Amino acid sequence: MFIAMNRFTIAEGRGAEFETRWRGRSSYLKDSPGFVRFRLLKLDETHYSSYAEWESEAAFRAWTTSEGFRKAHGQRLPEGILAGHPHLETWEVILDEA
Repeated sequence: MFIAMNRFTIAEGRGAEFETRWRGRSSYLKDSPGFVRFRLLKLDETHYSSYAEWESEAAFRAWTTSEGFRKAHGQRLPEGILAGHPHLETWEVILDEA
């Protein structure tokens, strides 16, 4: 299992707008081989993280070169919602307990 997470810092007072944009987006993930799950996580009003599970790092890397990725990432947020660039972190799952 492989996890890709983007951390976002949102401009003050723009969290609800950020959430609305994510809920209304076209993700194209479900059509991607190896995709398992997506979650949008919220720490507080200005800190969010996207969380995507993949069967493998290779599946995630293939997604990043796909047409679906290009379309998904072409949906820009309105100017001023982000208070900086997203920060990507990738993780290999070494233990998974249910």
